[in-house]
Amino acid sequence: MRKTMRKEGQEAPIFTLPANDGENVSLESFRGKNVVLYFYPKDMTPGCTTQACDFRDKIEDFTALNTVIIGVSPDPVARHEKFIEKYQLPFLLLADEDHQVAEAYGVWKLKKNFGKEYMGIERSTFIIDKEGKIAKEWRKVKVKDHVEQALQFVKDELE
Repeated sequence: MRKTMRKEGQEAPIFTLPANDGENVSLESFRGKNVVLYFYPKDMTPGCTTQACDFRDKIEDFTALNTVIIGVSPDPVARHEKFIEKYQLPFLLLADEDHQVAEAYGVWKLKKNFGKEYMGIERSTFIIDKEGKIAKEWRKVKVKDHVEQALQFVKDELE
């Protein structure tokens, strides 16, 4: 998978990753639906939990707009299963343990925390339209009100 940053209007990088349900999930299998593909740093952390629960609470609204939600982090499938069970998350979480998909979307970044530098996910969301093109992207996402922004975009632009 190439390490290039994609932009709105371009084809979304195609991938297949293991999911919490034990299956390998391919982005191509969602053609004909809108996809909210969100990248997040780590299961069970405060910001990631808030974001996942916000998506959970709006799942019916997204579903009514022919839109699926897929979360991606470097966590392994077993950790995703615990996260889903604990918070009753009704959507797929994909394990990008080697971060190749994060790199393809340009969200694997050098981060700094308490004076330490490390590589990790930059919280980002991509809305992919029914034809597989990136319709909208948000990088360096702030969790507060983000899910509502994504839902509004799907309502206004894709339906």
